[in-house]
Amino acid sequence: MEENQNQTRVKDDIVIRFSGDSGDGMQLTGTLFSETAAFTGNDLSTFPDFPAEIRAPQNTLAGVSGFQLHFGSTKIYNSGDLCDVLVAMNPASLKANLKWARKGATIIIDDDNFEDKAIQKAGYTSNPLTDGSLNSFVVIRVPMSRLTREAVKDLGMDPKSADRSKNMFALGILLYMFDKPLEHTYHFIEKKFGKKPLVVEANKRVLRAGYDYADTVEILHSRIHVPPAKMPKGRYRDITGNVATAWGLMAASEKSGRPLFLGSYPITPASEILIELSKHRNLGVKTFQAEDEIAGINSAIGASFAGSLGVTSTSGPGLSLKVEALGLAVMTELPLVVVDVQRAGPSTGMPTKPEQADLNLALFGRNGEAPLIVMAASSPADCFYTAFEASKLSLEHMTPAILLSDGYIGLGSELFRIPKMADLPEIKPPIAQPNTPYKPYARDPETLVRKWAIPGTEGLRHRIGGLEKTNIDGIVSTDPINHETMVKLRAEKVKRIENFIPLQEVYGESKGRLLVVSWGGTYGAVRNAIDKCRSEGLKIAHTHFKYLNPLPRNTAEILKAFDKVLVCELNAGQFVNYLRMNFPEVKYAQYNKIQGLPFMVNELYEAIKSNF
Repeated sequence: MEENQNQTRVKDDIVIRFSGDSGDGMQLTGTLFSETAAFTGNDLSTFPDFPAEIRAPQNTLAGVSGFQLHFGSTKIYNSGDLCDVLVAMNPASLKANLKWARKGATIIIDDDNFEDKAIQKAGYTSNPLTDGSLNSFVVIRVPMSRLTREAVKDLGMDPKSADRSKNMFALGILLYMFDKPLEHTYHFIEKKFGKKPLVVEANKRVLRAGYDYADTVEILHSRIHVPPAKMPKGRYRDITGNVATAWGLMAASEKSGRPLFLGSYPITPASEILIELSKHRNLGVKTFQAEDEIAGINSAIGASFAGSLGVTSTSGPGLSLKVEALGLAVMTELPLVVVDVQRAGPSTGMPTKPEQADLNLALFGRNGEAPLIVMAASSPADCFYTAFEASKLSLEHMTPAILLSDGYIGLGSELFRIPKMADLPEIKPPIAQPNTPYKPYARDPETLVRKWAIPGTEGLRHRIGGLEKTNIDGIVSTDPINHETMVKLRAEKVKRIENFIPLQEVYGESKGRLLVVSWGGTYGAVRNAIDKCRSEGLKIAHTHFKYLNPLPRNTAEILKAFDKVLVCELNAGQFVNYLRMNFPEVKYAQYNKIQGLPFMVNELYEAIKSNF
């Protein structure tokens, strides 16, 4: 850290946590700061942390909404462990989030909200601002509510309406503190509230008031500048995993020439995929908000039968309801992409909290022998590429695919380099041509893939459905030998997809004492922990799995090259048990967390060291 003559310190990276009541606009405030950080060239990763209640009682711990942002001048892999700056808009948000602030962190609070009643409602027995409990932090007390009302007093707004803008005051302070411009937020306000000029003016005034307050009152010892990150040239944007997933599906639709249809039922934390795709009717996207989860997937299967890229999106409870229809998609050998943005379970569980809870369900959760493709995205930006790849494999191999995301990466965001469509691989579905010899279960000898007969195509009339069919001809059959043949063919077809996916890669040592294994959205935290260990001289390796069924064909070779394999996952051990089932000769250890929270780098670092 350096300090220049203008009292501006330079840091490589910073973690900020915004927190307040559910109605205080902390998600928006964090998003706007993130977009400004991206606009000024920083790499970043975010973690929205909000309650499931639509409107919890004011000033209670249950109603606290948080948003954590990690931005920097180097590659940012995760949303950070403990924060350098905590914004706490009321006593409850301070109490709920103080554990996420490092010692010496700066805490910015709305002094006007720390009244005795609110302090007691949050569960404090004394005022934390005066009882010495915050002595190890730098506390900045700002009368935000009063100054917000002062900024808009000549606009004729009532106090309640004025208070809705106080999150802009907090944002103004942070933009000044970290040497960021106001223009990006001005543009957002004008675009979002363009039809409400009074709201536009109020928010812009309050934002500027917060910025000027931080400047003129000198509440900060110095400003902090985080230089731009060095990144490859290209067009970038801040993107959430759910939006990236939607874009990946649209890209696959364009590359395959198959129209995109999404049939879904809204569910946290996956609803944004439906919302985003519904905006793109001009690109030929069709979306259907179904009456329930079963109707959602069945409509997608119907669309697939009719020749579309059929997709349904959900979370764990919804995937549980879709499993019978998933078996139908396996039986009919139709392409279908099921996006599961995982959350903590079982049952309704904790709807807004992330967990790698559904791997067993994705791998095994169907009656009969019904294997399908299972993949997992590793970051918000990777959701684009994994959605594209899941669609490509499903379309080209005529089998359903489950894409596992989770609430952490689905709702979180990072900087995304927008690819050129020309750089994405072609997708070539095996579509049967009109008036050619056609049998519904005649297969390609290499892939075992059957042809896709689009209804209405001349000369391709055939029977399809959930009852077992004869091989080749597709006639309904209960013949036992034929059934065993078809079961084995469907399984072998999925197994052979291993010849069309990349080999598994290893970061670090190619063999040795310890291999750390991860999958899905834990990638960033695990990679940071590995780098920390390696910087201290530990000769360890890391391999991260995207392709879960089938596994890459060199998986056994990699696992057997190490004395011990440590599997880290946000569940009770679903992936490690899957590996034990397939590779029982390997010595496994596991590190599991089931708290509805992502991994912290430091806890992984300690777990890795203890297993080395």
